[in-house]
Amino acid sequence: MAVSWDEKPVESEVMSVRDDWIDYNGHLNMAYYNVLFDTAVDQVCERLGLGPGYVKECNASFFTAEVHVCYVRELSVGMPVRATLQLIDFDSKRAHLYQELRHAEEGWLSATSEQISLHVDLEARKVVPWPDDILANLTALARAHGGLPRPERSGRRIEIRKRADSAWRLNKSQ
Repeated sequence: MAVSWDEKPVESEVMSVRDDWIDYNGHLNMAYYNVLFDTAVDQVCERLGLGPGYVKECNASFFTAEVHVCYVRELSVGMPVRATLQLIDFDSKRAHLYQELRHAEEGWLSATSEQISLHVDLEARKVVPWPDDILANLTALARAHGGLPRPERSGRRIEIRKRADSAWRLNKSQ
């Protein structure tokens, strides 16, 4: 039976920025943003049926193939945070997820993460189709999220946009 979902991004439990995650700049080290996002993904995966029990029983898992993180506002030690997750799209073997990390009490946006994940057979180490029960859970989540607008920050690419004043750099290098 498919899991039921609300028609809003899935919210994680409240997490806290740990002291040993602070870098020499006095804010959360970039690696730990990924820890927070990944913890939130694990919570959703558990509800989808893709948790540790699934790995043991089915010898398959959910691997990240690509991720794009945008750092919007600094986090510091002790701050409470919550991540949200929205399923943007999925197919027979992949899922496209979008997350936002926000201050849990004040609500401001700290970072976003967008990823493509793959369903992997752990013995063969290759991408394989979702089993029917997981596909049903993803379909239910997609239906719940189907009416949500695509997040404004979704689909961004990384580049240095060329401005008129940067043209001299290109000419100098020739």
